[in-house]
Amino acid sequence: MTCRVVYAVASSSVCVRDPAVWFPEGRTTAVHDTTTIAGRAPSASHLTLSQIMDQHHTNLMGTVHGGRILNLIDSVAGVVAARHSDGPAVTAAIDETAFLRAVRVGDVVHVDARITWAGRSSMEVAVKVTADRWDRAVPPTDVATAHLVMVAIDDDGQPRTVPPLLPETDADRRRYREAEIRRKHRLALRRALLDGAEDD
Repeated sequence: MTCRVVYAVASSSVCVRDPAVWFPEGRTTAVHDTTTIAGRAPSASHLTLSQIMDQHHTNLMGTVHGGRILNLIDSVAGVVAARHSDGPAVTAAIDETAFLRAVRVGDVVHVDARITWAGRSSMEVAVKVTADRWDRAVPPTDVATAHLVMVAIDDDGQPRTVPPLLPETDADRRRYREAEIRRKHRLALRRALLDGAEDD
């Protein structure tokens, strides 16, 4: 049995499934399973982690290793996804990672992560990394950006249902629409690659 639901962004409970249509005025119309779960706003799981970079994090060029930045991105995204889904979540994909500038020893790195989209068991987390100096009051500079797809799992390692995302602000709604575009591109690329493999 299914139910057809129209809910507002501020609603506290909706039927769970990927929204079929997102309207700018903040409503979703879709066919959903009858299982209901309370929706959550991006602000409920938003997190920023700050860490000073030292000589243990450097590469042969004397700057902080890109792998260290990726580790921080993945770790913080995992916490955000776990908070939104009330349990463990694993990384399914990392895409659109861009390194914008080198990070030096003595930089304070700030990793800011938030949920931008949630489906049945998967979530997209957007991460922005900035850095400033430990000993000077200077404006932070952009270091890296990334988008990660996280999947919530149960004790048996199987996907489990996550709360719907309830965008609160215009910026949240813009991020949601952009996440939908990225999701469509990921799915189209996967289909194209599978079709190409079948032709070989």
